[in-house]
Amino acid sequence: MGLRKPKSIKHNGKRLTDILDAHEKFFRGRDGGTRADLSGADLSRADLSGINLSGAILRNANFAESDLRKAKLPGADLSAANFHKADLRGADLTEAILPGADLSEAQASGIEFFRCDLSNVNFQGAQLRNVNLRLANVNGAKFTGADMGVAILRETDLQGADLSGVDLSTTLLPKGFTAPQSKQKTA
Repeated sequence: MGLRKPKSIKHNGKRLTDILDAHEKFFRGRDGGTRADLSGADLSRADLSGINLSGAILRNANFAESDLRKAKLPGADLSAANFHKADLRGADLTEAILPGADLSEAQASGIEFFRCDLSNVNFQGAQLRNVNLRLANVNGAKFTGADMGVAILRETDLQGADLSGVDLSTTLLPKGFTAPQSKQKTA
């Protein structure tokens, strides 16, 4: 069972490749360009590695189990998008808008979440090693069981985030932050 190619995916009667070409023109400021609006699109199990959807509108889009490695999504509106078990390693989501998104069990190591709206995002069981969450809004975000090794949380207000069951021993935390006491396993 392989991943779907962009040329085989349609949204609102248009081929994804045509939408992406028009978005690239929009992004570069060329004639004939149109910002991609893939709100509600089914992009699950798709090969979208390296895709440029900077500033695109992707509300409620389904990216479950898709390959988005090294994708460019800065400033994209990904409100309530589904990234369950998606591979986002090395993607750039700087200043992306993700309130209510599902990144449960996602491979999201090495991501730039700098200044993102991550309110109420579900990160449960996600791989979040080496991510940058500086100045991100994580109010209501659930990190339960996430791997946050060497994550950067400096300058991030962690109030309202659920970090239960997360090993923060190698995480760069805000000054003065004390991790909630979790039940320690005894040997």
